[in-house]
Amino acid sequence: MSSPFPIEGYLRDVSVRVDGQLRRLAAEGRRTSPPRLGEAVEYALTGGGKRMRPALVLATCEALGGDPGDAGLAMRFALALEMIHTYSLVHDDLPCMDDDDLRRGRPTVHKAFDEATAVLVGDGLQSLAFRLLLAVPDPRAAALAALLAQGAWRMVEGQAVDIAAEGRTLGEAEVLELMSAKTGALIAAAVSGGAIAATGKVQGLQVVGEKLGLAFQIADDLLDLTSDAVTLGKAAGKDAAAGKATLPSLVGIEEARRRADAACAEALAVLEPLGPRADALRALARFVVTREK
Repeated sequence: MSSPFPIEGYLRDVSVRVDGQLRRLAAEGRRTSPPRLGEAVEYALTGGGKRMRPALVLATCEALGGDPGDAGLAMRFALALEMIHTYSLVHDDLPCMDDDDLRRGRPTVHKAFDEATAVLVGDGLQSLAFRLLLAVPDPRAAALAALLAQGAWRMVEGQAVDIAAEGRTLGEAEVLELMSAKTGALIAAAVSGGAIAATGKVQGLQVVGEKLGLAFQIADDLLDLTSDAVTLGKAAGKDAAAGKATLPSLVGIEEARRRADAACAEALAVLEPLGPRADALRALARFVVTREK
């Protein structure tokens, strides 16, 4: 029997690579940006985390025989995607949204700086993501930019639905649609983007991203119910306190876990024909539902 794929080591390696690239981009930006804005953008981009979305991009690209290296288009898309994800976190943390004081174990951007700067950081990161992606004369870059724009818009739609749903009861179909938009859209974009960077086409892997996006959000909701702020690096229990609609609140913790496992299994079934090159992607799919933060 072969040894389990070393997913924690893989994620550490991706995180080191992505963090280095983001620090470089942030440093370049600080040389030309207003000082406070440049400092805040750097603070937001270098907050750490497992860099799950970039890892999915690079692992998908590798699974299809593409170039997952630091100079490749897949890495460029991974960085742009992480900028969009980071902008969404900065804005979600604002008092007018989720009103969070902690993110990844340290003060959120509006706490470390101020609310106006946090708004500008999010606005700026969105622009910088597309500038980075479209700086290469490659037709795949245009396709990736369109994919990223669609994913970002779906994410915004999901956040709007989430806010409107606070304090009222949603049906299961509505909750699943909210999940596929708010969190699932960028997870799905990560997998599809890795495929486009490798081959120019999605190669039928959109469904893998969609299933992993669902599993990821269920896992997030379960952690909010069962973990603590020290482990998560952010406040726990806020969804229930705010009356937010989640799958665990509708079907219970055990059934929600079963649904996450089932979504992961469906994604793995699609990846089965890809052979050993997809080992990292398979391990990431499993990690989505077993992570502790």
